[in-house]
This record gives sequence, C-alpha cells and structure tokens, in this order.
Amino acid sequence: MEPTTGAPVDAVPRRVPVRQQSRLQREGRSDGDTPDDVAAFWAPIEEVHWDGTPVREDPVPYRDRGFRPVGRRAPSRTAPPPDPLPGLAALVTLSLVAAFFAWVSAGPFWLAVGHARVGTVVLDGCTGDGLTQRCRGTFTADDGRFIAHGVRVSGVPAGEKASGTPVPARMTGPDAGTAYADTGVGRHLLWLPGLLVVLACTAGIVRWTGSARLPGRRHRRWAVTAAIAGPVLITVGFLAFAW
Repeated sequence: MEPTTGAPVDAVPRRVPVRQQSRLQREGRSDGDTPDDVAAFWAPIEEVHWDGTPVREDPVPYRDRGFRPVGRRAPSRTAPPPDPLPGLAALVTLSLVAAFFAWVSAGPFWLAVGHARVGTVVLDGCTGDGLTQRCRGTFTADDGRFIAHGVRVSGVPAGEKASGTPVPARMTGPDAGTAYADTGVGRHLLWLPGLLVVLACTAGIVRWTGSARLPGRRHRRWAVTAAIAGPVLITVGFLAFAW
C-alpha cells in the first residue's frame, strides 16, 4: 500500500502533474484558455494528494511549540536610599581642600592679571632651600603709598637670599601678607594649579555626593547646581578678600 494515498503501489503513478497558476489565470482567463506553452510541473507522489494538490504540513500544536511555564516573578522591591555619611564626609573634605587652594591662589591670580603694587622688598632673612625656602622682608611700594613689614617673600632667587638684599617684588595691597618676586611663567604657576584643584574638588563633590544620580530632572539639576555653587562661592570670597 502507498503510504500517502492508501492505494496499491502499482495503481498510483510515481509522479503527478501539478499545474501552476499562470499570469493569464490571474487576469481572469479560464483553464481552457490557457495556452499550450504553459508547462506542467510534475511533483513526486509523496508531495501531493490523490487529486494533485500539494501536501501542506500540518501546523504544530500550540502545546508542542516549546511552551514553557512562566515562573512567578518576585515582587519588585524599592532600592534602599544611599548612606548619607560617605557623601557628607566627601562634601566636607573636598570643600576644605577647595577652600585651601582657593586661598593660596587668590593673591597670585590678581598679580597675574595685573592688579598689583610694584615695589621693592628688603630681605630680613631666609631659611631652607628649594620648596622649603621661607623668606621674610619689608616691602616698600614705588609710589610711596605704604610700607609692609614682616611680609612673606615668595620666589626669591637662589643667589639673593642674604639679609638686607633688595629684591623687586609686587603685592596686591597693604593688607596682603605676601610679596611676590616671581617673574615670567613662574607667576602663573602660583595660581593655575590651585584653581585646577578647586575644579577637581567641585567635580568630586558632584560625583561622591550623588547629586547627578538623583531621580527626577528637576531635583538633579538643583542638587548639581548647589554642589557647584559651594566651591565657586568660596573661591569668589577669597578673590574678593585678596583684592
């Protein structure tokens, strides 16, 4: 017996013609009007029924389509709020570091932009060498407006550290405690690294306090603004004081 049709093997041909739908039939012409040049396609007997229609695969039952039982999802839990102690410690520490570098950079910044009193400082004596050098002296402005005694002198050349040596220097005003004898690029190295450290502390405050990770755009914007405003106000305050 033939497995597809159930008929005897000798009674069923091995191939059956299957006529393809031609362009003429799609336009509404009958089968009798089909021209002779349309060839018939002979399919194997295993792929067609007894009347010549192609065998179509039966759809796979829904239960056989890799059905997997959906497990019960665990209920979502709200993330606990972050611990405020690390953020508070970072805020206090970085604010103090920013305040220190803003303080030591305020005077050299005004000198670099041209706000200074030109004069001469007479050294009272120097101790140490290199980065540990400490010098004191008496500054006298060239216009004779003021004389500052016992000021700290920065940037004294190595060969002019003897007591009583006059050194050209500048001060921001009579209330300043430091006279700067630095010249050239050295005057910019006194304020630029310090302000860069202040900017780094500002970025660290925004990062470690979690201001940029708060939910909600409005709350995040206000938190970041407050984190940036702290070091900025400290720097502006020291600049105003050093004027």
